Amino acid sequence: MANSSLSRYAPGYGNFVTILSIDGGGIRGIIPSVILTQLEAELQELDGEDVRIADYFDVVAGTSTGGIITTMLTAAGESNRPAYAAKDVTTFYLDNSPKIFPQIGGPFPWLVELFKVLTGPKYDGKYLHQILRRELGDRRLLQTLTNVVITSFDIKNLQPTIFSSFQAMDDSLLNALLSDICISTSAAPSFLPAYNFTNTDNEGNTREYNLIDGALAANNPTLVAIREVTKEVYKKNPDFTPSIDPLDFTRFLVISLGTGSAKNEHLFDATMASKWGVLGWLYNNGTTPILKSYGEGSSDMVDFHLAVFFSSIQSPDNYLRIQDDTLTGDLPSVDKATTENLQNLVSVGQNLLDKPVTRVNMLTGSYEPVDKGGTNKDALKRFAKLLSDENKLRGSNFGNQTSKSSTIS
Repeated sequence: MANSSLSRYAPGYGNFVTILSIDGGGIRGIIPSVILTQLEAELQELDGEDVRIADYFDVVAGTSTGGIITTMLTAAGESNRPAYAAKDVTTFYLDNSPKIFPQIGGPFPWLVELFKVLTGPKYDGKYLHQILRRELGDRRLLQTLTNVVITSFDIKNLQPTIFSSFQAMDDSLLNALLSDICISTSAAPSFLPAYNFTNTDNEGNTREYNLIDGALAANNPTLVAIREVTKEVYKKNPDFTPSIDPLDFTRFLVISLGTGSAKNEHLFDATMASKWGVLGWLYNNGTTPILKSYGEGSSDMVDFHLAVFFSSIQSPDNYLRIQDDTLTGDLPSVDKATTENLQNLVSVGQNLLDKPVTRVNMLTGSYEPVDKGGTNKDALKRFAKLLSDENKLRGSNFGNQTSKSSTIS
């Protein structure tokens, strides 16, 4: 929280542990950016126009495009305030997506795309790398304004790499440049090149990273965030006694934002897939079926688990998942960065605010409106009030802890 630097290192200082999580999805990151703009507006209505998303969450987690959004919302800018307001994230996507994913022209664009898929990544990533380094400069993981958790996958060691503020406190070689972390988490196979970098700590120790898109580890990083923050609350810290039992998940407030999917479009079926070889799984009608399947399956499994879990502890309203699974046409694409499609994604986000809150049916796996749950905008308003009250509580209880927090750098 902004008014308690201690809370960065010790979630559980107030009545709730607060978590925000953002899925991967390329240019579809516009959808959660619109949702976050609404949430930030609700918080500003309660607490003033200067407040930002980072002021209210113990941890913000992101994968791929969600990792970039996470960093933009939490990286320190002027006067040690977030470099980006939520509305600025949408503008960033509208302005830069066409340069990150330049569209292929000519009479046979599908043939050029196929050639690119067969010979290397579809995009060289140079503009993305350039703008991330320009915007984030030399800021590192431990210089965000609240805890962050960003996923990636180590292609050399074949295991997830989680860039966590909590873990970086104990492992200095995880305290990498935010630009390197963002490039890594968004390096989607066949779309952007894998990324190699070496991180060096203050004592001269080095570690090499060979990373690709975090969606290979967790396209929906909500469970990863819950794990990280639970471990932190559970740690025995001589300077801090949490007011929350680390296993009392009724005290967790979780907002999980998807980037949209095309569940109803039925792009593939088993008859089609039974004839595919490597090429078919890598490219079909402008999509990458194997990545799409992994991403959708990973995201849904996390949501199914959390919906069941929060219901089982009689706290279903503590978990809000906002997702639109009705995308059609070019909307499900991760890289169709035309002006028309980008504006259409903004409209998807805006329309999603007015759709009813949904929750997965644990028997059928389908999403159904929550009885008396209102719209997603209503739910964000309710969460904003809870977050605001929690922030005020932490501020009023923090006075006798100042001397402890002042020793943290």
